[in-house]
Order: sequence, then structure tokens, then C-alpha cells
Amino acid sequence: MINTIQAYEEAVSFGLLPGASLVAGNTKGEVKFSRSFGKASLRDGVDRPFTDSTVCALASMTKLMTSVAVLQCVEDGLLDLDKDTRTMFPTMGTHGVITGFDDENNTAVLKPDSTPITLRMLLSHTSGHEYDWLNPLLIKWRASRGEEPWTGPTVEHKSVLPLLFPPGTGFAYGAGHDWAGKAVEVATGTTLEDFMRTRIWEPLGIADDTTFWPKTKDGMKDRVAHISTLNEKGEPPAVDMPDFDLLFGGTDCLGGAGVCTTSKAYGIFLAAVASRDARLLRPTSFDELFRPQLNEQQEKALNDYVDQSPTHTQLLAMRLPPSLKKTWCFAGLVAKEGQEGRFGPGTVFWGGVPCCGWFIDHHTGTFGASLCQIIPPMHSKVMELHARFQAELKGDCHGYVGIW
Repeated sequence: MINTIQAYEEAVSFGLLPGASLVAGNTKGEVKFSRSFGKASLRDGVDRPFTDSTVCALASMTKLMTSVAVLQCVEDGLLDLDKDTRTMFPTMGTHGVITGFDDENNTAVLKPDSTPITLRMLLSHTSGHEYDWLNPLLIKWRASRGEEPWTGPTVEHKSVLPLLFPPGTGFAYGAGHDWAGKAVEVATGTTLEDFMRTRIWEPLGIADDTTFWPKTKDGMKDRVAHISTLNEKGEPPAVDMPDFDLLFGGTDCLGGAGVCTTSKAYGIFLAAVASRDARLLRPTSFDELFRPQLNEQQEKALNDYVDQSPTHTQLLAMRLPPSLKKTWCFAGLVAKEGQEGRFGPGTVFWGGVPCCGWFIDHHTGTFGASLCQIIPPMHSKVMELHARFQAELKGDCHGYVGIW
């Protein structure tokens, strides 16, 4: 692990990262490695080290927790993966499918569509939803209504959008987990915060370090890392970004983006998922969590989608080679093949906007997560550091070196 530690220390000293925290372990459920670097904040007057107790915004790394929560509700008989969720959310999908935009009249071209939208679709990004900030047509649609992308307090404000395709016929990365989190709330009559606390965080002993609202928690608010940014060219040194709101005004528990926690707590959660811990799910539910969900048409759409622009590749590819075929499960992005020196076939990945990432590699029996709080999102040099961390873990595992 010497090379990884040195690489992160150099990234901090060069100003690429204010700080970071790494955690790793094996699929027997053991956390075997933890290391932190740098500072939790670049704000004037704040001098706190980045540690495994530093509270970080997970952004889209929240999605894995929400998938687990949905499957718990399925086990309880409260939700069904294949029933239409439009009955729960009358406004979802009401704009139909956007097929174009009439610039002259400043209006979107919309086609009505009433295809059922299931939880299976929402959790596998095949429902037709795409984040509006990622799609030029949806940005135009928002502007034509005098609205900004992904703003407002609730899931409805942010994600009642035109669909990009009829549900079940393609792949686009969007707010499916936000809607799925709302489904948990409707089904249970409680908030997603309270449900996750009771069913995930307390059983794993991480409730004191995990919440959607860390700034309201006396035991957490003084441990929150501050978001920093590189310059407009993505170059160091990083500087504090005091006015940045990762949730853009959100007040709902956003199941796709809202959880905050520490690397220590997230490592415990990942260890439980990787080892199929019965405190979370039954064996059949873990099978469903990791089972690839896409048919041939959807899988082709996913691979085309990730490659359609440099932005999509940066945000979604998790540093996987373009030639490596990918699919999707409820846990995240699945590499259908291995990459020599880094991971085995079937490895699952996902990340979050402030250059965070996690993986579970059942082939080598390892998992890991890298938490930091830096933008631009999924910056290539930072994500390459995380990929090197993963590669060195694989080497240590096979060589029986150090932590295994």
C-alpha cells in the first residue's frame, strides 16, 4: 500500500486534494485498511485534519443504501419491484417523452406516454428519467419554463421531468433512486432518514455518523468536510467553495444523493453489503441486488450512453476502459470483464459528485471506498488515484501482502 499512500500524499501537497480518506476490506465482512490524508476544510479559520471520522457528502454513493432500503421493503411485503409506481406519484412522467425542441417557439416537443414505471426500472436507470443538468433538451425545457435544472426543495420540484424514452426501452442516468426513496417513505409512512436509521444504520452501529442532515446533528456538524474546487481548467491548487450547495436547495431525503457519513461508517456498510450480512437482507435479496438487470437493448444503450460524450465518460465510466463491456445492477455499474492488474469480472462500482468512489470485487474478495470533497465532479486525476488504490488492493490480495 506504500505507492497508494505516497500518491495521495503527493496529491494533497500539490493542491489537487485538500484531503481524503480510504477504507478497504474483504468480502468476509472485515475492514482491514484505513488511511486518511490532508485537511477537512480549506476555509479560513478552520484547521481540521481529514480523518475516518470526517463527515462527507456521499452524493450518488447514497444510491446503494437506497437500493438496500427498497429491497428491505420488498422483503416486508410493502413494495413490489414490478408494479407501476405512477399510482404512488401522480405527477411522475406526466409530461410524456421529449422528442425535440422547437427553438423558434421556445417549446419542447412532447409525446404522451403512460407506460408503467416500476421500481426495477427506477433502480436500474431504465425508466426514461435523466438528470436535467446532463441533457441539453431538458435544460432547454427548464429554461422555457423559467426554471433552473435540479433546483427546489422536493423530489417533485427536481424530478418531475419529461422522460427521454418510453420506460424500459433504454438507459439514462437520472433520479430513479430519488423516486425509489420516496416510494420507501410512502410504503412505510416514515422518512427515508428514519427508515435507514432503523433498518441499516443502527443495526450496523453507524447511526451516530450517518444522516441526511449532518448540520442539524450536534455530534456531527463540527466534523463536516467542506467542499473545495479546482480552477475552471480543473487545475490545482484547490480552494474553498463556501457557497456551494450539493443538494441545490433540497429539503427532502434524496435517495439518490443526500446521505452524509464518514469513511469508517461507509466502510462498515460496504463490508456488510459485500459479505451479504443478514442484518441487512436475505440471501435472495442480495442475489437481486447484485444481479445484472439490463436486457440486450438496455445494455447496448448503457454502453453507448457512457461513451456519448467526454462529460458522460468522466461522470459515469469510473475509469473503466471504453472497450470493456458494462451492465447495471441495483448496486451500481458492473464490469462484465476484468481489467488486468485492477479488478476481476463482475466487479461493481459507483461514485459521487465530489470525486468519491466505491467498489466490490467478489472475484478477488475485496472492497474499497475513497472519500473526498472536491469538484469538478469525478475529476479524472482524482479518479485515477482511486483506480490506483483499487489496483494496489488487488495486488496485495493476490500476494497475501500486508492487510489480507
